[in-house]
Amino acid sequence: MPFFREQLLNMPLLILAGLFLLVAAAYSSVGFGGGSTYNALLILSGMDYRLVPSIALTCNILVVTGGVYHYSRAGHLSANKLLPFIVLSIPMAWLGGRIPVSEQVFIGLLGFSLLVAAAQMLLKTGEAFKSDRYTTYGYWLTAAPIGGFIGLLAGITGIGGGIFLAPVIYFLHLAPARTVAGITSGFILVNSIAGLSGQLMKAGHYSPLEGWLQAWPLFIAVVIGGQIGSHLGAYHLPENWIRRLTAVLMLYVAFRLIWRWAGY
Repeated sequence: MPFFREQLLNMPLLILAGLFLLVAAAYSSVGFGGGSTYNALLILSGMDYRLVPSIALTCNILVVTGGVYHYSRAGHLSANKLLPFIVLSIPMAWLGGRIPVSEQVFIGLLGFSLLVAAAQMLLKTGEAFKSDRYTTYGYWLTAAPIGGFIGLLAGITGIGGGIFLAPVIYFLHLAPARTVAGITSGFILVNSIAGLSGQLMKAGHYSPLEGWLQAWPLFIAVVIGGQIGSHLGAYHLPENWIRRLTAVLMLYVAFRLIWRWAGY
């Protein structure tokens, strides 16, 4: 049985690739990979559900690799800011990728949490980021457990985790907007690699290779879209726009999760 139906909502595979390009451009402009939306599109396309996380994580890796390059080059990503988040997230994402779980309750809680977080981000005028708010020790003590918990969730659900990390960084005033985008790009990259390795280790009797061969137009699309979006986010979009676009994307994911949780 083919992994893709010939059409997605009466649209050919090339239009699905066009949707992936747009998703990659939008999400990468705020440092995200787009894994949650790739998952939804792949499910609708008729792909074997067991292969969906590995394809979405591969797309994440392709998208945020460009983001890491652009944000690093623009000075918005440093190892000192990223390392505390990933030191625990890498093993936890790998572990999460190996855990088979029922997600209905989890999806509902996640959807409503994202809904509240996104609404607060849109409405909050909040105080500005202050570079001296956290000592080095305080930053590590705050970031490491957050990264580990989000890494576990990311590995379980087959996404990079940036959609969860960004609002936490904003709320705790850990970094300004462009640095948030840079940190989330790096976070998604390492977690997607770790989560993908975990997914592959639990693959069992089915192989993702055939799905990857079928999905090659999607991989090309996300590379192009990711380069466009990350370049815009790193050099051209105002920081206020980055924060608001982040919130809008979170709202979209929240409503989609709640819709799925409700059984529609």
